[in-house]
Formats: sequence, C-alpha cells, structure tokens
Amino acid sequence: MSKLYKFLYFRMVQEDFLHYIWKHRKFSTVNLKTSDGEAINIISNGQHNINSGPDFFNAQLRIGEQLWAGNVEIHIKSSDWFLHNHEQDKAYDNVILHVVWEHDAEVFRTDNSVIPTLVLKDIVSSSALQNYKQLLGSRGYWINCENNFADVDDFTTTNWLERLYFERLERKSLEVVKLLETSKNNWEAVLFKMLAKSFGLKVNGDAFLSIANSFDFSILRKSQAKALSIEALLFGQASLLEKDVEDIYFKNLQQEYQFLKQKFGLENTSVVSPSFFRLRPNNFPTIRLSQLANVYATHQNLFSKVIEAKSPQDIKDIFNVGTSEFWETHYTFTKASKVSKKIISKSFIDLLLINTLIPLKFSYLKYQGKSNEEAILDLILQIPSEKNSIVDKFNSIKKVSKNALQSQALIQLKTEYCDKNQCLKCAIGNKLLNR
Repeated sequence: MSKLYKFLYFRMVQEDFLHYIWKHRKFSTVNLKTSDGEAINIISNGQHNINSGPDFFNAQLRIGEQLWAGNVEIHIKSSDWFLHNHEQDKAYDNVILHVVWEHDAEVFRTDNSVIPTLVLKDIVSSSALQNYKQLLGSRGYWINCENNFADVDDFTTTNWLERLYFERLERKSLEVVKLLETSKNNWEAVLFKMLAKSFGLKVNGDAFLSIANSFDFSILRKSQAKALSIEALLFGQASLLEKDVEDIYFKNLQQEYQFLKQKFGLENTSVVSPSFFRLRPNNFPTIRLSQLANVYATHQNLFSKVIEAKSPQDIKDIFNVGTSEFWETHYTFTKASKVSKKIISKSFIDLLLINTLIPLKFSYLKYQGKSNEEAILDLILQIPSEKNSIVDKFNSIKKVSKNALQSQALIQLKTEYCDKNQCLKCAIGNKLLNR
C-alpha cells in the first residue's frame, strides 16, 4: 500500500475503527512486533470496555519472552496518551500495550516505565480499510450503507432489530423511572401522565403532560365517579372553560371546575395551553381530553388492567371508549357539527400500545425484578408496523418492517446509529465491514 494511500486513510480513520480493528484482529499477526522490535503474540485481545478507563480489559499477550495480562489502550496517535492525561491517571498503570495508528511519542505509566506500542497503519487489512472507506466515506446518502443495506442477510437484520427494539425500551424505561420518582412511586399516576402525553400526540403532548402535572393524581381519583368531573378538571386546568358559552354542558363544566378549584386549591399557571392549529378535528384537544376523561370514568383501576392485559385485543377492549355526548355533535364548544361518535380508533390504540403501554409494562416488570422480554414480544409482534418517513425510507431500500417491533427498531437504528455515524457499533455495519 502506497504512503499516499495510507496518508489519505489516516486522515479519515477514527478511533472507534481502530477498536474494531483490534477487537476483530483485522491486521496481519505474522511477525507482529512492537515499535521497539519485540515480538508480540496475542493470546486474548481482551474485553471491549464501553465505559471510562482503558479500551480493552483483561488482554493476554506475550511480548518478547514475557507473558503479560492487563489492559490495552488505543489511540490514533501515541501522543494522544498525553492529550488525554493518561500519564497522570493510575487507572492506566495496568496497560500492557498501546495500540496506535501512528507512533509519534513514547508513553509511560505513572512510575515512568515505558508501555510497549503496536503500530497498525502498516499491517491493517487492505480489505478492512477499503470497506471502511466505502461505509464511512459515503457522502450525500440518507444512511451510509444505503447502497448495501439490502445485501445484508435477513438473519443478521432481524436479530439486530430485535436487540435495537429492547435497547429503545431500556431508554424509555429511564424516562418512566423519572416519572415514578416525581409521582411518589405511584404507578397509577405514572400511567395517567404517560397517557396524557400520548393523547396529546406530537402537537399537544407537552401541553397535556403539563395538565397532568398540574394537580395531584389523588384529585382525579376523587373525581372519578363521573366523567363530567374529570372533564371539568382537565378542561379547566387547560384554560378551556374561560369563555362565556351559552350551553348547559359548558355551564355545568364551569360550575364543576369552580367547585374542584376551590376544594383542592387548583392552579394552572404552569400549564401549557393546548393548540388547535393544523390539527385534524378528531385530534382537537377537546376531543382527546374528553376521551381521556371517559377512559378514567370507565375504569377505576386502569393500571392493573393494563398490566394484566395479555394481548392487543385486551388493550383494545379497555380503551374502546368514546367522548361525552356533547362531543358527538361538536369539535369545539362554540360550533356544532354533524353527528359522529368519536370512539378511540384502533390505530390510536396501537400508538398507545407502542409508545405508552408496552414501555410502561416493560418498566414495571423490570421494576418488579421479573422477566419481561417474552411478555413484551407477545404484544409488540402482534401490532402492525408504523408508517412514518423513517420506516418508509428503509422499506424502499429493502422491505424490512413487518411489525411494530421492527418499525420501532428502525427508528432507533436511524436516530442512534445512522445519524450519529455509529456504523462500527451496528451489526449491519459490522457485517458490511467483514465482507
């Protein structure tokens, strides 16, 4: 390989690529030597460390006549050791080999002993470099592997997507834990807040969550005997009852809200006003808040019912709820419309399952120390694939999303791997690199 060729590669090589090279031994091990000419025999490359500290733990090497057990640190240049202040950190005293692309400085432990160095640039596999260039050197593509994504075998893709789905659930579970902490470990309250955000959809999600956060869940509990009380609570906190409307239903809501406000000392200064702008009428905040109120008026112990549900049909039976009668002929308080029963749709319940109920169930089972993957798979695999720009684009490259697990996994793949150029941490990227 020419010096110019290697120089050009050096300019695009990233440290995580060198991790990949070391981990998978994508270099010639024949007559392997340190920068000082001592023979190296790799017995074990060690375990890849994704946290702080040396890059690989518990490697085993024979350098010269000495058998070593310890850690391996990897850098683009040897001098990066000093750039990262490793010479001052005793956590790096157990480094037995410094693996670099370019050797430009000797490195030392805190006791001033020299650490042997292995230089990769002259021994790396040409095919690995070429595949790396093709994968990470792509420009102007939606994803780096856009031209090769369809070539990856179904077994690799399917297994990676399942892993990505649970990775996404783990991230969502952290959000559930935060809600649990702010809800005084009340899972019913957590479910209410998560449902409120979901009923608000993308446009009003934050507004609906601010409504749910504006009062203690116990107040909803005490108002749960009738839908009108819950509607009054939600509409009132959303500042939707402040107009003067000559309608008996509206007047009843106003009267009930004033009673609740005085009884419980309600205030809504922190509530974000919900928006009607550019929404389809069925997604107006009035309709969604009425549906949410009727869900809670219908089910006194909603959380336990959701947790006990075994199938999407069980969930659909729970959420087969509509609005109050007034909303069958209205979308707003001031204008009548054609009669239309506004039952929560199957597609909306699927969204609740995907974004709220399954993540909640996963988090709760995890909190209880119970196995959760089988129960989650039983639900998610029965839900059709979502349709959005990310899923549609992947499917145009290769038909890969057939259920909600795969569509959620594709969102995780695009946002956490493709968009961040994390191809070397992706099973699909690794498959293409290993061609």
